Amino acid sequence: MTQGGHEQYRNPVKAIITGITDLFRKREKVGELMSSDRLDGKKVLITGASSGLGYAVARQLAERGATVIMACRSGLPEKGEEIRRATGSRNVSMLYVDLSDTDSIHDLVRQIREQYGTLDIVICNAAVVPRKSRRTRQGVEEMFMVNYLAKFLFINLLLKEKLIRLKGDPLPRIIFVSSESHRNPRVFDWEGFGTYQPFAMNRTVELYGYYKLLLTTFACELSRRLNPDGDVQCSVFALCPGPINSNIAREAPAAIRPLLRIIFSIFFRSPQKAAEPVVYLAASPAMEGKTREYLFLMSRREIDPKAVDAANGKRLWDLSENLIRTMI
Repeated sequence: MTQGGHEQYRNPVKAIITGITDLFRKREKVGELMSSDRLDGKKVLITGASSGLGYAVARQLAERGATVIMACRSGLPEKGEEIRRATGSRNVSMLYVDLSDTDSIHDLVRQIREQYGTLDIVICNAAVVPRKSRRTRQGVEEMFMVNYLAKFLFINLLLKEKLIRLKGDPLPRIIFVSSESHRNPRVFDWEGFGTYQPFAMNRTVELYGYYKLLLTTFACELSRRLNPDGDVQCSVFALCPGPINSNIAREAPAAIRPLLRIIFSIFFRSPQKAAEPVVYLAASPAMEGKTREYLFLMSRREIDPKAVDAANGKRLWDLSENLIRTMI
């Protein structure tokens, strides 16, 4: 198995320090959106859009004229109504989905097919950071399911149902919200893939990074499969938005939550600011015809070699397909 890895994200303290220091490093900006970069007539689906980063992205894309579909487990319908009032857009709606449940994902795809037809842009944003392991209805671990496997299933169902039309004009875009913590794992745990393994809070950050490695590896493999021989038929992008002042750490132990709130509010970026690279990848004309771009904040960065490796991508794809078959 591939060796490598970094230590910055192995525990919560190191992860916070790394996130803060990264914000102050100088880097070249990939580009900037103009007010004229609109998405009028484009259908955009965003998972996990009822709060935090996803909500900010949904609002900003609605302001740019997109038809926004917020796929969420909570906040229905009030969060969609908030964005409609704030933006004046009538083209904002919400669909229920529980990404820890394969049946709910299948139902979401059915609703998309019946109510919206093809999508122009899909933004896979939803993620969880649980205090401890939880078993889903289908028997896998919840963070593994929501942060990785649900995205593999959802995107493949959309493609199977032709709800993402390849070779569109402009090209469809699939955007994965990943993390720089995808660089931290040293190896892939192929033998334990999908096996339910209990864990406590002391392993949550480590496993969060590992599932982001799986997600980023999937993004690279998806781009290879959709765009053979360099013929780009669908843009596949990934990004790390940096540390965000959101409620993703809401399951942290009660004793440290006040401290985290202070640190997050002082040093971390607001969801509105952190949304910038997501909105750029969704709306920028400069991204047309490109694929497998990875942004850290608003700068291009190379993806970790483990995720780019085609052998790892194929193995992950095969294991994911086999696991899903056992869950149906």
